[in-house]
Amino acid sequence: MKIYTKTGDSGTTSLLGGARVSKAHVRIEAYGTVDELNSYIGLLRDQPVNTERRDLLKEIQDRLFTLGAELATEPGKDKVVKPDLFEKDITLLEETMDELDQKLPALTNFVLPGGHQSVSFAHIARCVCRRAERITINLNDHEPVDPLVIRYLNRLSDFLFVLGRAMTQELDAEEVLWEPRKSK
Repeated sequence: MKIYTKTGDSGTTSLLGGARVSKAHVRIEAYGTVDELNSYIGLLRDQPVNTERRDLLKEIQDRLFTLGAELATEPGKDKVVKPDLFEKDITLLEETMDELDQKLPALTNFVLPGGHQSVSFAHIARCVCRRAERITINLNDHEPVDPLVIRYLNRLSDFLFVLGRAMTQELDAEEVLWEPRKSK
C-alpha cells in the first residue's frame, strides 16, 4: 500500500465521516496541533529522567490519538467508530499531579523555562498543549467539540507544568524563577 494518495494535492483533506475540508480549516489545525503535541510527549517519554513514567506518558499519547480522532470527525457523524475519552482520563492526570506536587516546594513566582534540556522539552510540550487547547476552543466557537476534549487539554497542560517542575527536582537542576524587574 502506498502512503501517498494524491487526494490532498489540491489543498483539501477528508474528515472521518467523509467530508472534504481545506487543510487550513480550524478543525485540521486543532488535530494537527494535537499530533504535534503527541510528538513532544514522545520526546518526553524518551528522556532518561522519565523512565518510571514511560507507561503514563504512553497512556497520554494514546489519549491524544483519541482526541485527534474526535477532532477529525465530521460534525454530526455520531456513527463513526472511534475510541472514547472518559472522565477517568482527566482524573488520572489530576491524581498524578497531586502526587508529584506533594514533593515540590511551594511556588511563589512564575518559572522560566529551562534549567535542563529535558525540562525544556516539558515546557515546549506545555506550550504546544496550550496552543492545541486555544485552537480547539476556537473550533468549539464554530462547531461543537466534546467538552471532555477541552478539559483534557486544559488538565494536560497543567500536568506538563508540574511534570517539568518534578523533572527539575529529580535532575537536581536549577528551577529558574522569574523575578520582575523593578522600576527605577
